[in-house]
Amino acid sequence: MTDDEFVRAFEGCTLPNSAFHHRDHVRLAWIYLRRHPALEALARFTEGLRRFAAFNGHPGLYHETITWAYFFLIHERMADGPEGETFEELAARNPDLLAWKPSILDRYYDPETLQSERARRVFVMPGGIQ
Repeated sequence: MTDDEFVRAFEGCTLPNSAFHHRDHVRLAWIYLRRHPALEALARFTEGLRRFAAFNGHPGLYHETITWAYFFLIHERMADGPEGETFEELAARNPDLLAWKPSILDRYYDPETLQSERARRVFVMPGGIQ
């Protein structure tokens, strides 16, 4: 599926929920970051994730801290890569971004923080108070 087809399927909620895994989240963030300034990309990404989760009957699934933390790690890693890097090249250079459990966020957050309702609702800085 091309990047355009993938974004259209995601935004139109025609992408099957069973076909949208962690790697796909990373790819979507990468696509948005290539096409839009970071804060606009973040807004599109988070709004899309909320809409997609609600459409698929899981409105409470969205987790703000996990979403934003991964998003900005992806942004940082993209800045460290060569101009025009493909998603597959980014993925090969950063396999830790694609691991879900254990997660790269384990380096930055205590499990209790990520499991908190506060972290689900608002972005909590690494090392932040619960």
